[in-house]
Amino acid sequence: MISNNRICFLGSGSIAEAMIAGMLAKKLLHADNITVINRSNKERLYHLINKYNVNSTENKVKAINEADILILAMKPKDIGESLIEIRPFIHQKQLIISVVAGVTTGYITELLQQNVPIVRAMPNTSSMVGLSATAMSLGEYASAKNDRTAQTILEAIGTVTIVEEKQLDAVTGLSGSGPAYIYYLMEAMEEAAVQLGMDKHIARELIIQTILGAGHMLKETGEDPSVLREKVTSPGGTTMAGIETMKNFQFQEALIQGIKRATERSKELGKQFIEISS
Repeated sequence: MISNNRICFLGSGSIAEAMIAGMLAKKLLHADNITVINRSNKERLYHLINKYNVNSTENKVKAINEADILILAMKPKDIGESLIEIRPFIHQKQLIISVVAGVTTGYITELLQQNVPIVRAMPNTSSMVGLSATAMSLGEYASAKNDRTAQTILEAIGTVTIVEEKQLDAVTGLSGSGPAYIYYLMEAMEEAAVQLGMDKHIARELIIQTILGAGHMLKETGEDPSVLREKVTSPGGTTMAGIETMKNFQFQEALIQGIKRATERSKELGKQFIEISS
């Protein structure tokens, strides 16, 4: 579907690299069809050029104007200035995919002053190993063809779920920040194991496999998490003792409130970037 498309990345951070690696690994297109541009970090550009054989150029106008797909992967604080700068070279036959956190498709349309098709996506850091939980929403002018194209690209780094754009702040708080919650949980489990006299490296292997196994159980069985939890929580048993203690420390409520606060912060940052760029 996209093998003959020319893709230009504006930004060269970790998500851009993950998308490039994923597309090339799945042979969606040739490296010659990918150009990467950033504002000042030449070291990152050289890294991507040397590792993936993609292109870069000083002629940004030509690269942007000739691209079929533009992927916005810059820092949120840079998006206003960047889009105003490239605005004269954008045209409506292009598809724009934005992975910039907190910035709406409406705001991008406003900055570009064109009714260009835009898809907004929120991957997470697991994209680096091809296991991102990415949520995606379509802008006002995006077509069904744009939808399929964007999904094809984003599926190169993991799964893709379509959501309404108004839900993307909640997605940011849930799956965008989600890997950090899991790592935080793993830190606590590891520390408990060490306090119980276990070797840290052995504990980590057990914890990693436990989390992988639990995730696969949820996916393969399709059962509700509460059902699976109850199946391993025998009355008066060890699991129940652990769960009851966690309840006493309000573990579940702390996690719920943490996700809500991360969602609120996503909204705050989005408004902040818009105010900075205005």
